[in-house]
Amino acid sequence: MTEKQENILNAALTLFAKEGYTATSTSKVARQAGVSEGLIFRHFKNKEGLLQAILQQGETRIKELFIPILTTEDPKEAIRLTLEMPFSVTESEFEFWKLQFKLKWELEYNNPEKMQPLQQALTTAFQQLGYETPELEAEFIMVFLEGVSTAIIKDNMSDKRKFKEFLVQKYKI
Repeated sequence: MTEKQENILNAALTLFAKEGYTATSTSKVARQAGVSEGLIFRHFKNKEGLLQAILQQGETRIKELFIPILTTEDPKEAIRLTLEMPFSVTESEFEFWKLQFKLKWELEYNNPEKMQPLQQALTTAFQQLGYETPELEAEFIMVFLEGVSTAIIKDNMSDKRKFKEFLVQKYKI
């Protein structure tokens, strides 16, 4: 990807996160990125193409976050890594993840398949540890993670370190 393409995507990300996807025009993105609107159309075809590129980045990043969880054979480690995952996101990434959540609601965009490998890994971990309802435990963690992730990126959590420690102690991992 060229530097100009990255500038365009970063500008789109910033504007979509602040103003919303529907309220942001390609001309605003072009001004923010310091490029012509025609360049956006040449590289991304249209605003939908920009959106798809950003969503694809999200899917790629989430898969990267899953790798350590999906490759461990220790069930306790898989659960611990999953619970710690939202706490590993750096503040510099908050805008990106805010946009991913915002798009989920604004455009009713949801790709449940991207989360399926993590949910299956959790179900397997809870099965290996002898939990009575491993599927429900995994689903609980998945729903809980979305809430924790939202609280973190919106800076609505008073003490992230204590909360993370609480989770690790709760599951005795």
